[in-house]
Amino acid sequence: MPTRALILLYDGFDLIDAGGPYEVLLTAARLLQRDGLAPEFEVVLATPGGGDVTAFGGMTLTRLVDSDTVDACDVLIVPGTIDVACAVGDGVLIETVERLSRGAAMTASVCTGAFLLARAGLLDDAPATTHWEDLSDLASCGEVGSVVADVRWVDNGGVLTSGGLTSGIHLALHLVARVSGTDLAVRTARQLDMDWSPDPAR
Repeated sequence: MPTRALILLYDGFDLIDAGGPYEVLLTAARLLQRDGLAPEFEVVLATPGGGDVTAFGGMTLTRLVDSDTVDACDVLIVPGTIDVACAVGDGVLIETVERLSRGAAMTASVCTGAFLLARAGLLDDAPATTHWEDLSDLASCGEVGSVVADVRWVDNGGVLTSGGLTSGIHLALHLVARVSGTDLAVRTARQLDMDWSPDPAR
């Protein structure tokens, strides 16, 4: 069975936070198919309730899966947003993060998505990172064990966080490495013309 990655979308999310991991996982799957192997990843785009969502800047995504109908996923990815206060104040969204994370082997955030993980109680006593501009706010929110600067991602086992925007691409390549090995992650990065290192500090 392929690894099922669910990217949870909501109004105001940053497009590259979702689109970067989406492209990484689909590219990794395509490379495996090119080798005559089964694709390792299935990517699902979902929203609470299944409605359309509008990304920051106005792009609207349609025909999305209703996350309420998803019992479990292997990997949950939560993108960030410019309007953090609105997102963390959305009780339905936070409840969805909580529920899906309980059944996921790995829950990951991109950029300010870390604030949603924190509000969902996933970062208590855990190290985490986010966009460099928001590190102090994350540290002062009282819902994070410690904040790590100058890294592209932090891997705490079942919960992972990444820095701003394109760091989500680096995090997704790390997820590929964890699931299918570093060789496939390196090949995927090359296919994307991406300079990637398995070292999160590079």
